[in-house]
Amino acid sequence: MFAADQNGAIQRLSDQRGRAVVVYFYPKDGTPGCTEEACAFRDAWDRFKQANVQVFGVSPDTRESHEAFATEHRLPFPILVDTDQTWAHAFGVPTRLGSMARVTFLIDPDGKVAKVYPDVDPGVHADEVL
Repeated sequence: MFAADQNGAIQRLSDQRGRAVVVYFYPKDGTPGCTEEACAFRDAWDRFKQANVQVFGVSPDTRESHEAFATEHRLPFPILVDTDQTWAHAFGVPTRLGSMARVTFLIDPDGKVAKVYPDVDPGVHADEVL
């Protein structure tokens, strides 16, 4: 699987083999809960790096929206463009009216889903995943 990030770079899940990956899905850039969650992952970024864990945010917003969102909140990790909801459908994330549910997946270094977080509290979720 691959998708463009907020900078237009192609990010491939397969390139992350050998390390754990957090893929967190969220409904929309700039909304209060989504901003709180993204900033919580940002604030925990050094701990994720120390643990050799890659973080990907995913939403149905455009690259331009992601770029503005990531710049405004100084997000150090890729935010993937999923306007056609390919990633959401592949992961089984519920979608409705162009939006997607807030769900996080922890993928182990072998590329297998190790844990699913279906009910997320945006403010403390990053710490919960760590």
